[in-house]
Amino acid sequence: MDIKEIQNLIKFVAKSGASEVKLEMDDVKITIKTGSDSEPTIIHQVPMAQQPVQQQAPPAPASPPPAAAPSPVAPAEATDDNSKYITIKSPIIGTFYRKPSPDKPVFVEVGTEIKEGDVLCVIEAMKLFNEIESEVSGKIVKVLVDDSSPVEFDQPLFLVDPS
Repeated sequence: MDIKEIQNLIKFVAKSGASEVKLEMDDVKITIKTGSDSEPTIIHQVPMAQQPVQQQAPPAPASPPPAAAPSPVAPAEATDDNSKYITIKSPIIGTFYRKPSPDKPVFVEVGTEIKEGDVLCVIEAMKLFNEIESEVSGKIVKVLVDDSSPVEFDQPLFLVDPS
């Protein structure tokens, strides 16, 4: 693995938001940790060498944060339009389903009036189907996730107009 591939790996990890990635190949072991430091640290180790070589990431990874900066700006503009809406977020990691089963209708559509306790969707996690209930009353304005898509913890699922 050459330095260019390592730099590309660092950029990928920085963009992904992962805090730590370990990669082991035949004669190379790489651990990339990102955190409160401004730059990720790479530990590059060859089994034959007794001491790991530790180096700060090259200047190239400093470019992903500026590249990532415009991305949050665009959602921030959209957030201004959506600031009057309540975002319902995923409480768990899993697979998002809009229907209780393939032959049943969806729980909610855009325009559906909901109240506290109404089931909005199910999220499958480890073969368990968890019903996600609304904690607010209002009207569904937008469904932010496609059916059968993987979702992360705290990922926005629905926009609700509370009025």
